[in-house]
Amino acid sequence: MADTETSTQTLPPAQPDWPGWAIATAICLRFWSRLPVPPLPGESQSHAAPDFRMVPRALPFAALVIALPAALVMLAAGLAGVSGLVGAALALTALALTTGAFHEDGLADTADGLFGGHTVERRLEIMKDSRVGSYGALALGLSLLLRASLLAMILDRSGAWAAAAAVLAVAPWSRAEALHLLATQAPARSSGAAAAVGQPTPATARIALGLSLALALGLAFAAQLPLAGLLIGLALAHGAALGLAGLARRLIGGQTGDILGAAQQLAEIAIYLGIALALGLAGR
Repeated sequence: MADTETSTQTLPPAQPDWPGWAIATAICLRFWSRLPVPPLPGESQSHAAPDFRMVPRALPFAALVIALPAALVMLAAGLAGVSGLVGAALALTALALTTGAFHEDGLADTADGLFGGHTVERRLEIMKDSRVGSYGALALGLSLLLRASLLAMILDRSGAWAAAAAVLAVAPWSRAEALHLLATQAPARSSGAAAAVGQPTPATARIALGLSLALALGLAFAAQLPLAGLLIGLALAHGAALGLAGLARRLIGGQTGDILGAAQQLAEIAIYLGIALALGLAGR
């Protein structure tokens, strides 16, 4: 009997069932956005905590839906002749409303925690504090300024359709970068959002990155965005995410939900930067 109990206790956790692409996308939309998503046929417990081991394979498709309102605002502003900076600001406002400033909050908490504390415990304590400090405010301001300025440059140089496509192309990859950190980095604490949802399998992270790449390239080709600039931006985004992961390991011992939000923000800025640099070098 003892041998049976021992062998049962050492069995690996059961492989989760794949719910299908539609249900997985709906689960991702509920987790990553404020969009109302009704239960789909065949879906049980639509408001239960998601199991992230396999479901985030559909994150790239959910990211497109999340970014669609902002892309439409960007397109409408560009076609209406609104200045690039105003159009970009309106698009970022729409995106923040759609996501509930989910990633911006993580960026602010990450900046406050990593740079405002002097011990691991104090840094993690600061990151759990809902108040925004000087480092967090500065990080938020710079993120908004950089994203709005780069998007405005894309709009002014390539037109409304290209700017809208850039908003859509950036959304899957930037979130897949954060997912990759969740799959490959140990959690800094045993509780919290990042630890509660479970660790995606490496295959899940690879599938999400592969789908994100395919979607980004397709959108860039359709809207005539510079492919070289997009690829440079994707490489910069991956480097920024890995750099943040290394910093988080050194300062707090791993990743948290806030670190993942900050990774998404850095990746978004990096991709816009790559596209804008290519447009600038091409003289467009």
